[in-house]
Amino acid sequence: MTMPNFLVIGAAKAGTTALYHYLQQHPQIYMSPIKETNFFALEGETPNFGGPGSEEQINRYSIAKLEEYQALFQEVNKEIAIGEVSPFYLYHPQAPERIKHYIKDVKLIAILRNPVDRAYASFMQMIRDSRESITNFSEALQAEKERIERNWDWIWHYQAMGFYYSQLSSYFEMFDRKQIRVYLYEDWHVSNIRILQDIFIFLDVDESFVPDMSVKPNVSGIPKNQALHKLLKKPNSIKSMLKPFYKSLLPTRMRQRIRFAIQNPNLAKPPPISTAVRQQLIEAFREDII
Repeated sequence: MTMPNFLVIGAAKAGTTALYHYLQQHPQIYMSPIKETNFFALEGETPNFGGPGSEEQINRYSIAKLEEYQALFQEVNKEIAIGEVSPFYLYHPQAPERIKHYIKDVKLIAILRNPVDRAYASFMQMIRDSRESITNFSEALQAEKERIERNWDWIWHYQAMGFYYSQLSSYFEMFDRKQIRVYLYEDWHVSNIRILQDIFIFLDVDESFVPDMSVKPNVSGIPKNQALHKLLKKPNSIKSMLKPFYKSLLPTRMRQRIRFAIQNPNLAKPPPISTAVRQQLIEAFREDII
């Protein structure tokens, strides 16, 4: 059975969704049809995370059985690079060892975002999707420890997910440095073509390929029309009824383009993080960043 030969391991809210869609377009790259399988974080477990919406999100789409994971790659034909994107691999302490066990020669890609901005972006995503009941970021940070103890989905680990040094150290201890590429979100944001070309070189595929980057997936913001946002983002009877019809008529990329073309204009720019909370988080992350 086929296994991937490269993984995008994180970080969450650092451009991994966009990267997934761009890699998916390359004719020499095969991407898992499910983004964020979480297999190497949850192998052998039954996903049972708490928190609003986890039943229809991470608990529903995560893959924990090896045979189900391998089945995701059964359509691989002549592609050179075979991969998947699961941002929580960077954060999960057991993921490096499991990855090493199954695919020791794997190539690993990480994009790191300023941990303060990453934490706030994660918070705003949960506000956007109506999964965060605490609308004050400072108060949500205070609730984080209790939520972690109650086994809430990792996405609520706003501050904890930002300590990249300890997270990456495990990968550098287990894998050769030649197997790992680490990029900065700030560079990805201003020069994603250059980063993509470097990734293509790393994966030994045609570096001259330029994907359609006009589609902007997973844009942050506050929904102007919450009902429309829920219709597009959450499972519902209307989508279930129409899904067989539009899947038979429209290719995947066209369906994505239509969805994002409706979804993104409905999002207003989120408010900035408060100066006090930013400074608090800067101090919390200072030693790890150094």
